[in-house]
This record gives sequence, C-alpha cells and structure tokens, in this order.
Amino acid sequence: MEGVNKKQIFLAACISLIVTAMTFAIRAGILADLGTQFTLSDTQLGWVNSMAFWGFPLATIFGGLLYNKLGARKLLILAFVSHLLGLILTIFAGGFVTLLVSSFLIGFANGSVEAGCNPMIADMYTNNRTAMLNKFHVWFPGGIVIGALISKFMSDFDLGWQMQIGIMLIPTLVYGYLFFKQKFPESQHIETNTSVNIKGLATPLFIFIAFCMTLTATSELGTQQWIEKILGNSGASPMLILAMITGIMALGRYFAGPIVHKLNPIGVLLMSAIITTVAVYSMSIAEGNMVYFAAVLFAFGVCYFWPTMIGFVSEYLPKTGALGMSLVGGAGMLATGMWQPVIGSWLDGARESALTSGLTQEIAELAAGKATLGKLMFFPLAATVLFLILFFMRKKLEERRVTQIHE
Repeated sequence: MEGVNKKQIFLAACISLIVTAMTFAIRAGILADLGTQFTLSDTQLGWVNSMAFWGFPLATIFGGLLYNKLGARKLLILAFVSHLLGLILTIFAGGFVTLLVSSFLIGFANGSVEAGCNPMIADMYTNNRTAMLNKFHVWFPGGIVIGALISKFMSDFDLGWQMQIGIMLIPTLVYGYLFFKQKFPESQHIETNTSVNIKGLATPLFIFIAFCMTLTATSELGTQQWIEKILGNSGASPMLILAMITGIMALGRYFAGPIVHKLNPIGVLLMSAIITTVAVYSMSIAEGNMVYFAAVLFAFGVCYFWPTMIGFVSEYLPKTGALGMSLVGGAGMLATGMWQPVIGSWLDGARESALTSGLTQEIAELAAGKATLGKLMFFPLAATVLFLILFFMRKKLEERRVTQIHE
C-alpha cells in the first residue's frame, strides 16, 4: 500500500461516522421544533424519521453490490455529497415533503459511510479486523454524545434548529476534504469477485448471522430510540441516561482489542447478549437511581454488538466480501426501522390498559415503559440462545476460518 496514509484515511472514516451519529442525535433534539415550525403531527414526524432508517439499508445494499466496482473512495464521496445535500435541504426545508427527501438523503449518506468504511478498514487492518472495526465504531456512540451535547447547548441559548443542522456541515466538509485528497488502498485482503460474494450469502451461516443482527440491532437501537418515552417517568433523566450509555459504549469500543483477543468474536457476542438481557430486565423493574445502574449494565451489553457482528462476517465469512458486511449492517437497520411502530404500539396498548385500570397518567406512562422493556428483553434473550449455538460450534467455525484464509 505504497503512498497510502492509513492513519489519515482511518481518521477521515471516523469523522464521517461522527457526522452519521450527530444526524441521529441532533434530529432527535429538534424533532419537536420541526413539528411546531411546519405544523406536523407526530405521525408525520414519524415518517420523517423513518426515511433515514429506509435510506440507510438501501445505501448498504447499493454500496455492497458496487463496492468491488466503485471502490471505497467513490462510495465515501457519494456519502459526502448526500450528507451535504441532505443537511442543506433540511436547513431550507419548506415543509413535510422536503423534510422527507432530506431525511432520506441523510440516511442514504449514513448507509454509504458504513458500506464504504467497514470493508475498507477490514482490508487495511487484516490482522486485527474486529478490534479496528470496534475502534472505528467508537465514534457512533461518541458522535451521539457530541451531537446531544451540542443540541442541548444550542437549545439552551435559543439557537434555532437550522443552526443545529448547520453545525454538522463543519465535520462534513472536513471528512469530505480528507477523502478527496487521500490515495486509497487497493483491495488486497477481501474477496472482490462479486459472483463469489453472492454465493457466500447463500450459506446457512450468513443467513443465521444476518438474523442475529436483526435481534442485536433492535436490542440496542430499538431501546435507545424510545428511551425518552420508556424512562420519562422513572425518576431518572432519560437524556442523561442516553449520554451515559453512549459515552460508556465509546470507551468500551476503544479498548475492545484485548477483550476480542481473549474471548474471540463469538465469545464477545455471547457475553454481550447475556449482559443485555439482564440489563433490559433490570431496567423494567428498577426505580429511581437503580435505573442508572441498569443503564450502565445495558451500555456494557450493547457496546460490542454492531462492530463485532460486522467483524464476525469479515473473519468467518470472508468470501462474502464488502457485500456481506454491508448487507448485515443493512439488515440490522432495516429491522430496527420495522420494529419502531410495533414498539410504539406496545407503549400505546400498555398505557391505555393502565389508564383503564384507574391509574393516573404519570403512573400509567411508567407502567407502559416497564411493560415495553419487558417485551424488548426477548430480543437479546433470543440472541443469547442463538449465540450459545455458535459458541458450541466455535471450534468447527475456527477450523473453517483458517481453511478459508489459506484458500
């Protein structure tokens, strides 16, 4: 990789992921302002949010299929252009339709970042892929912390939602500049034959791990997306909890190397699923300050899910190449989007049932949150069972991995 500055490319990739995370955090912070500004109902705001979820998997499918032809550089320039257009369109939005289009573009940009960066990093750091993917994915929770704090600070000083969106143009321009000027490495350590990639997708192991990804992603993002509603009447501060969770996740991913080395990806996934199950159950029964303890446990549980799932595909299913990594990420985001209205209906149903039984509005909200967490617990519980199967098969999978490396 002569003339390639891996550190600069990795830095630019991390900044692009920070922008991705900031779009989630800041959009959540300005959602009420958008509703007021454009007289939108909650249902319409829900559609605006959903466009980002649908744009993401579409980009990962597109990027995964064309990675071998376009390469990481072109995909990441596409991400930059889509981020730029999406953010500018949001700032100058005239109503519901413009917000739909801009949110879709931002979601497409976010997915393009994943589709371009994951295989590129796996290729550059072939000897410690899962550890480096965890270090890269530090900046998703890290970016959420940055975005949440910026949004709160700007809101406290009555700086409008347009300025909050506009602030994201700064890191967007930075990563765009870095990607434009860098020489990118040729793909040397990932499978670049698309027909071989597609055949690899048809294996039972890939289908199995893609299904597992729908459970782990919903355990993580499904719970976080509704944290305000679920914990709003628990006696704890939901936004403080969200910042705490994502801060711990960032630190955990940064120091993932020794843990991944000691347990290997399968052990990490099993441990994560068990801790997440216990944590979600604990949140469903905790009150007051104990909610913070349960949230800390949740942070440690979900911390390694996303990057380790991507790392698992790159290590144990190398023939799927960039396409496999992109489609697994897309499966996780697609599932999260699909479960959003279902989780909302659980809250509505539990709240209505509590109100019917004579509870006050505040107590009914608390009861609905606890009941919903009780149902969300089944996602990591199911993942625990599936990862236990992988754990018992780990010797066979390791032998297969070694064989594929030498083919």
